[in-house]
Amino acid sequence: MAINYFSWCAKMNISAINPAMPPTTLSVKSRHVAVIGAGAAGLVAARELRREGHSVVVFERGHEVGGTWVYSPQVEPDPLGLDPNRPIIHSSLYSSLRTNLPREVMGYIDFPFVTRPGENRDPRRYPGHREVLLYLKDFAREFGVEEMVRFETDVIKGGILGDGKWKVRSKKSSFNDNNEIISKSNAEFDDEIYDAVVVCNGHYTEPRIADIPGINLWPGKQMHSHNYRIPEPFRDQVVIVIGSSASAVDICRDIAPVAKEVHVASRSVADETYTKQPGYDNLWFHSMIDHAHEDGAVVFRNGKTVLADLIMHCTGYKYHFPFLDTKGIVTVDDNRLGPLYKHVFPPALAPYLSFIGIPWKVVPFPLFEFQSKWIAGILSGRITLPSQKEMMEDIQAFYSTLEDSSIPKRYTHCIGQSQFEYNNWLATQCGCQGVENWREAMYSMASVNRHLRPEMYRDEWDDHHLVSEAYEDFIKYPSASNL
Repeated sequence: MAINYFSWCAKMNISAINPAMPPTTLSVKSRHVAVIGAGAAGLVAARELRREGHSVVVFERGHEVGGTWVYSPQVEPDPLGLDPNRPIIHSSLYSSLRTNLPREVMGYIDFPFVTRPGENRDPRRYPGHREVLLYLKDFAREFGVEEMVRFETDVIKGGILGDGKWKVRSKKSSFNDNNEIISKSNAEFDDEIYDAVVVCNGHYTEPRIADIPGINLWPGKQMHSHNYRIPEPFRDQVVIVIGSSASAVDICRDIAPVAKEVHVASRSVADETYTKQPGYDNLWFHSMIDHAHEDGAVVFRNGKTVLADLIMHCTGYKYHFPFLDTKGIVTVDDNRLGPLYKHVFPPALAPYLSFIGIPWKVVPFPLFEFQSKWIAGILSGRITLPSQKEMMEDIQAFYSTLEDSSIPKRYTHCIGQSQFEYNNWLATQCGCQGVENWREAMYSMASVNRHLRPEMYRDEWDDHHLVSEAYEDFIKYPSASNL
């Protein structure tokens, strides 16, 4: 479903590279910037903004850096995540989660994700989630990011003022006995004025749920993968998992050893699909669910019927910014956040409002890094944006191409393989090094390996030459060469 932006540019006979390259004559300005969120996006945003000379405050509602990589065994009381008043658990990690990309690919460009010494570190090439969190903490420590973070501080509202500045209202938060974030009822609001706001709050807390005819009368249980942690609660149950992306692939295999049966339903396969997964006695793959019955039966488009105990929606998430007041300028429509120029700037509010980490089906950390460099340079005046009119024309042309290609609106920010051209475009704007050749090649080989060895790709691979090339490249970075 991803569209290659640069192929689109060629088709439209326009330049993919903004002719407004980093100017050398403009004076560099220092802005007072609020960064919302101290996950992987917020951490690198803070570093790049400070490197560019800006004053930075990072708001983090949790008590540590890491964002979605901070694992919590707790789950929300609403298993589907539909109640807007539910206490929210920020993380969507499950206990057994390992990365689905090799660590060499995952890391920030100038802070390689190499194996580091210390107790309880995970040396595997596809490490568990805790190792990723420790890597992010290493990054924050290496670059002094934590000193910019206000922990346990919840942004209640960020709104634009008449003079173009932003008022950020925050409130101290605390945690209940289940480690759920709650606001202190007696805490006072703190209002502050900023020149710019960079939104880095992630998009893994507001679940998307599949629409299933007859589900309101179906007597079984439902949940979203956001609230999955361990397989034991599904022992001896018949479970239907909806989805075909990373969480569905992992979770169906995680629960198969304890469940009675596991049936995976996917929209992305032919209607007649019905296969048994090799190596399992109780794991089947189907086409999408056609409808559910009040007698407990679930009927698939392939004609098969299953009496199921539970349906688990591994169906992704919605973009959600309840704290952001743009007076209707920025909206979310069928998971299209817009209008955004290059998935970052709303033209009418640029450059003083920006978003990091909106694209998906990407290698996230390097993309966050390039977006952060671009934003920091634009805010300082070292890099210029096109006019508001030109940015809107670019966005509308892009939307038209998506529509002409029959790509649903909800896939607007799915950039897939074109992520490397996107990153290199950002690097060109910033005047910095782009994506290394080995990183792109390793990503492609890892994707092929994942398809060929779905059970073993994390522990068996054939790209040893690329691993050697990566580590030769890492030597130039002090954070890696001193290990």
